[in-house]
Amino acid sequence: MKLLVLYSSCEGQTLKIAKHIIAQQPQTDLSVDYQNLEQLQQAVNWSDYDKVLIGASIRYGKFRPHLYSLLAKYQQQLANLPVAFFGVCLTARKPEKSTPETSVYMKKLNQRAEWMPESQAIFAGALLYSRYTWWQTRLIQMIMKMTGGSTDTSQDIELTDWSKVDDFAIHFAKLNK
Repeated sequence: MKLLVLYSSCEGQTLKIAKHIIAQQPQTDLSVDYQNLEQLQQAVNWSDYDKVLIGASIRYGKFRPHLYSLLAKYQQQLANLPVAFFGVCLTARKPEKSTPETSVYMKKLNQRAEWMPESQAIFAGALLYSRYTWWQTRLIQMIMKMTGGSTDTSQDIELTDWSKVDDFAIHFAKLNK
């Protein structure tokens, strides 16, 4: 089985989650191509793939434009394959904002996108203060203070619920057309 993983990641947490999902797949004959949405330069040969996983991070309240471009440009091809999508954002650390139905970002995506995957999830990302610029740190600290998150810049904090990711991986394994 050949899988395509398309991802948009600012600090690498989205790719880390995608790789974890793929590692949970039960197939032994698995072949996987990873492609960063921001670096996708040529057309994808969709007929080469049996299944697609798309992961995208939310930065400053938005999915990056490359995601919307992909979904619009390839909606027909994506409709003909089993596809799962997951978003990554810090607000998903809160139980009341940790599902596609309760996440404002996933709701906006679902309203705006011209195509929708068979399966969706939203996962909390990571607070990687050590990788942020001074301005990013201050902005994220302000957001965290307003939303009850950590403002301690002395350590990075991974907020991803890996058991939730494992559940999504099981669901992804069962997707077929």
